[in-house]
Formats: sequence, C-alpha cells, structure tokens
Amino acid sequence: MLDFIRHLFTRHFWLKVLSLAVAVLLWWTVAHEPEAEVLMNVPIEFYQMPKGLEFSSETPPQVQIRVRGPVRVLRELAQRDIHPVIDLAGATRGERTYPIRAASIRMPKGAEIEQIIPAQLSLSLDRPERRMVPVRARITGTLVSGFHIVAATVAPANVQIEGPSLRVALIDSAFTDPVDATGVIGSATFTTNVSTTDPLVKMIAAQPVRITVVTQKSPSDAGVD
Repeated sequence: MLDFIRHLFTRHFWLKVLSLAVAVLLWWTVAHEPEAEVLMNVPIEFYQMPKGLEFSSETPPQVQIRVRGPVRVLRELAQRDIHPVIDLAGATRGERTYPIRAASIRMPKGAEIEQIIPAQLSLSLDRPERRMVPVRARITGTLVSGFHIVAATVAPANVQIEGPSLRVALIDSAFTDPVDATGVIGSATFTTNVSTTDPLVKMIAAQPVRITVVTQKSPSDAGVD
C-alpha cells in the first residue's frame, strides 16, 4: 500500500510540479488582475404594462450604469448583458416614481454595479384618447412682387389624433410640413404630410394632405402689368 502511494506521488513528479505551478500562476494572475470602470448606456425594460394605459411622459430610452470589475470581464461585457427592469404590474393612471435597483440587474461574475443614473424614474400613465382636430397649413417662400396669398385650403381639413388623454386635450390643431409657394401666380396645389407638436400624439390612418394656395395681386398693384 505504501509503495502504491509512493508511486502515485513520484510518478511524473516534475510534470505534476509544473502543473501546480501553472495553476498557482493563473490564480495569482486572476486574483491580482487590475480593475477598471466603464459607463454603459443600456435600455430599460418595462414589464406588465396595464391594459388601457400608455406612457404620457417622455421617458428616457436608457439609463447609464457605472460598472466596476476586472479588465478582462469588462472587455467582454456587452450592452445586451445588462437589463434594468421596471415592473408596472398594478400601475394606475397618474404619476409614480420607480426605483432602478442594482440588485435586480444580473451581472457577470466579478463585475459590480457602482452607480445607476438616474437612480429612479418618474413615469406618468394615462388612458388613450382620440379626437378630431383641424389642419393648419405652413407656407414658406417668396411671392412674386405685388402678389399676396388670399387663400390656403387643406384637404382633408381635419385629422384624427390619438395619444394620452391629457396631452391630446392640449392639441388645438395639427400642422402640415412647410410647403414652398415661391413664384405661385393664381393657384397651386402641394402634397405634404401632417404632424403634431407632441411626440406622444400620433395621427390615426395618417395620409398625405393637399394644400391649395391661391394668390392675387394686391389692390394697389391691380392696374400694373
């Protein structure tokens, strides 16, 4: 038995010593690897959004997370590896502040979250609403000397918008993209698009609209050719 044990330890002795030395060297390298910090922009994931509600505040699409860890780990860290989550289960209409907790974010072994910016997020939820609003034409350009615009009609004259009810209530009208009426004598028709000033309010069945611009000579120039 003793001979077997002695043989077990002495067989390939130097190879075993070398293997042990390599293992110790690897351990020492990992244990003494320099640390660093990185600042990453990562998107927020929203879970369990209540039916019949939508965001009525312009939420930042991402947060900044300061991560500390070994250089080797940070080099392999990708944006897709970090998932800050806000659970909206049970949320109701109105404004509420949600913390963004480091404990709920999974990180690779060896990496730690040092800071989250912002540490909390204020969200406002509202029910969606639709309504009809008039369309106002935006006209630019320089007219022929002596002419002025006497009419600018839009077809269709009204469009339906949809968005959070409180924000929809603030919309008096939608606006066309600017059309250039430079040099128009008599009438001209332009095709363009419509939008609102609120990024959270959208057009329903959005379609291009037609603007007809009518010009004529000013009374003082009516007799001048």
